[in-house]
Order: sequence, then C-alpha cells, then structure tokens
Amino acid sequence: MTPWNLLDLNNALRASWAADTCSPSDLSGITWRADNPAWGHCDITALIVHDIFGGELVVGEVHHEQDQHGFHWWNRLPSGAELDLTREQFQRGETVTKARVVERPPGPLRRWDEYLLLRKRVVEHLGHLPEPAA
Repeated sequence: MTPWNLLDLNNALRASWAADTCSPSDLSGITWRADNPAWGHCDITALIVHDIFGGELVVGEVHHEQDQHGFHWWNRLPSGAELDLTREQFQRGETVTKARVVERPPGPLRRWDEYLLLRKRVVEHLGHLPEPAA
C-alpha cells in the first residue's frame, strides 16, 4: 500500500510538469506555459498513472474547429473509473472523440527521456513508485 493518495499524486504531477517534459510534437503549435501546465503532458502522465494503478490506457483524437490536432491519453482504472489528470489543458474549445483502449507500448517510449524526467520529479515529491508496468 502506498503512503500517499491520488491527491498527492495529482499535486506531484502538477509540480513536475514543465516545458522540458511537454510534448514537442504537438500539432497545434501552442507551446507550454505555466498557466496551462498540463499542456502536452497527457501521454507521459497517463503512463505514470498506469505504472502505479495499472488498468487501461485510453487514447482519443483531439479536434479543434473540425480539424484533428493530435491525440489525448488518459486512464481507465481497474475499477472501471476513468481518470484524466490533464483534461484541463484544452482551453480553446477542443473536443476529444473516438476514444479507444490501447496496449502500453513495449520498451522505451517515443518520449522516453521526458517520461523518465517527469517520473524522476514525481519520485522526488512522493518517494518510490512502482516499476513501470509491462
């Protein structure tokens, strides 16, 4: 059993998100800003939540003004509850559609360095985390 709760994890993630962990391949051209810290962090945040709680990874398409602008990741916990810790990043009327469950990518991820950096920062706030899920 972990000595912290979901609120602690949420706070640790929020304190750890930064420009150097934001997705550089965002199609919208919007850069990371401190007033929208969740921006560009959904994939690696969902993977850290998956490391801790397991469950399923969910991915949907992000649309703005009829055009697709990338993908959004979140979690479905083993209880069936959906947990999206980065949903507030969408502040311009974006919609997320076509949600589907995906398998966790094996091995080093596309954004492996950013994932490891974010995970390291979260560990600094919370202490030891479970090893990444296989």
